[in-house]
Amino acid sequence: MIRKDVQKTQDGVSIDFSGAIAKETVFTMVQNCAEGKCECMSDETKQKVTDMVVSGEDGSVNLELKGEITQEEIEEALKRSKVISS
Repeated sequence: MIRKDVQKTQDGVSIDFSGAIAKETVFTMVQNCAEGKCECMSDETKQKVTDMVVSGEDGSVNLELKGEITQEEIEEALKRSKVISS
């Protein structure tokens, strides 16, 4: 099972993934988003994201999203993600 903890930060939104999550999976999700291959975020939300940074290791991965985005927008996007499903 993958656990997701989404928090609003000063610069955007931070997502802590834990449990059965590989760092490579999060990289894949970020790459798909950057290339416009995913449909989890609306075009409006995608345009608000200015940077995405992945850190951590398998089992404990952090994704920092920078931009004028809300915690709710990212929580909704995670629910629709085909790469990160729990």
